Amino acid sequence: MFPMWGDDEHGEAGRPSRAAADRWRTAARVLDEVRREPGLTRVVLADRLGLSSATTTETVARLRTAGWVAEEKAPVSGRGRPTTRLVPDPAGPTVLALDLRHEDWRLGVAGLDGIPTVVASGWRVRECPDEVAGAVTAREGSPLALAVSFPAPMADGRVVRSGELDWTSLDLARVVGGAPLPVLQGNDATLAGLAEARTGAAAGAGTALSLLVEVGLGGTLLIDGRPQTGAQGAAGEFGHLPFGDPAVECPCGARGCWGPEVDGYGMARRLGVPAPSDPRTFAASVLDRPDPPARAAATAAGAALGRGVAGLVNAHDPDVVVLGGLAPRLRGPAFDEAYRAGLMGWRRPVPTPVRDGVHGPDAALHGAVALALDEVTSAEGLARAALDPEERAGPAARLDALDTEVRRGRRARREETHRDRTG
Repeated sequence: MFPMWGDDEHGEAGRPSRAAADRWRTAARVLDEVRREPGLTRVVLADRLGLSSATTTETVARLRTAGWVAEEKAPVSGRGRPTTRLVPDPAGPTVLALDLRHEDWRLGVAGLDGIPTVVASGWRVRECPDEVAGAVTAREGSPLALAVSFPAPMADGRVVRSGELDWTSLDLARVVGGAPLPVLQGNDATLAGLAEARTGAAAGAGTALSLLVEVGLGGTLLIDGRPQTGAQGAAGEFGHLPFGDPAVECPCGARGCWGPEVDGYGMARRLGVPAPSDPRTFAASVLDRPDPPARAAATAAGAALGRGVAGLVNAHDPDVVVLGGLAPRLRGPAFDEAYRAGLMGWRRPVPTPVRDGVHGPDAALHGAVALALDEVTSAEGLARAALDPEERAGPAARLDALDTEVRRGRRARREETHRDRTG
């Protein structure tokens, strides 16, 4: 959701006008490159984006004034004038990421480098909405956006309620306290996959399959680093494929779902104990136990995971499969055997590699940061921040600084051109 704005430069529903956004499109492209590869020189940046030296200089000046990037000296190599590299400004704008998990929550803050720092945490979101809201509104500075990771199915941008996750109807308007802060939402498994595609085990893969086992199983199919969200934004609910026991009813309402075969509920059922109140913690404890019943439950879960992964590989033909959450702990001989047996025969000589996620339990948090940064560093997001009255404390001074920086850059270019012509 986005706040409403009163500035004439903005379009409807808080979006800046096309003209305002157009003025920031080149800057958005530059920030995208700096996020992808910090340390680029202006020359390399201009070559990659097909920009003139003048446009590059002016755009970098705008982004420096806005606080997004800084320039540091590049290592000297050979003769010639020293050059600088573009890096995220450590004191620049920030975004917030709220990671809601089945048993706890965490709030992180991150700058353009995309690395979150956890600044608040707690237990049981359902029992402490005021605590969550207080943590968000107490953040110093002026974060540009909040992205929320939900451990629940989502459709049309809303959480789909289910029996096991009835607390996920968190009032986000209450959380942000009425602040003019864009709020974005995503499914935890989708965001974990986004993080692994950007900076993790699926980086550089053209087609990647990411799976997350927490309470149930979710995931996402990524094409060129972009999650495929489907017609209603609900794609990736792989845990509800009918890979399980048809006699078992899933909390989603369907029977025979895959998720209850691989999570804490499935392990409890195999052990003959009541369904746990904290299935993720229960599953982790079973995986830590050395006794034969626990080993048998974990082995069965690993085999069920391997069979399902093989089915998805047969269906989607990914370059790589990435496992997150508890899934890496389910890998073992039973997983490997079931995975290879489930592959189509022609795939077995060179099976699609299965990798453990790089970001571990922080994957969804990293993905939420990426989602927020994608929004605020887009042309529309940059335009919105530049025109937001609350973000422009001391607007005259800020605009004067921008004009001064731009004029300084133009003067430097004229002097450089003059020196080149006169030798």
